[in-house]
Amino acid sequence: KVQVVESGGGSVQAGGSLRLSCTASGSTFDDADMRWYRQIPGKECEMVSTLLSDGRTSYADSVKGRFTISRDNAKNTVFLQMNGLKTEDTAMYYCAAGYGGQSLWYLLRHPSEFAYWGQGTQVTVSS
Repeated sequence: KVQVVESGGGSVQAGGSLRLSCTASGSTFDDADMRWYRQIPGKECEMVSTLLSDGRTSYADSVKGRFTISRDNAKNTVFLQMNGLKTEDTAMYYCAAGYGGQSLWYLLRHPSEFAYWGQGTQVTVSS
């Protein structure tokens, strides 16, 4: 059974940085496509960033140039480095894993491919 666990959330002032970590266990991490989502209460879940097993990445326009996704396959971990944080980045951040091996084009249009989710980690950015 695949288990996904996020960590690294917290409170920070605007302009600050945080690094989120996500560990996925229970299957071959090298084959995992990973994605970060975030959700503000009362709003739809937003796709933040995607990192495929082959290294291709995608970012939401709202975080481009500020967030960087990366992975360490030896540690079964994906990271989300968040710099230049803004108050509007405040949300619960979720990590999700998928093992379907689809293209980035397909995965951007079929979020259900990311079937394994963590419990989330809260990020709060204050002004």
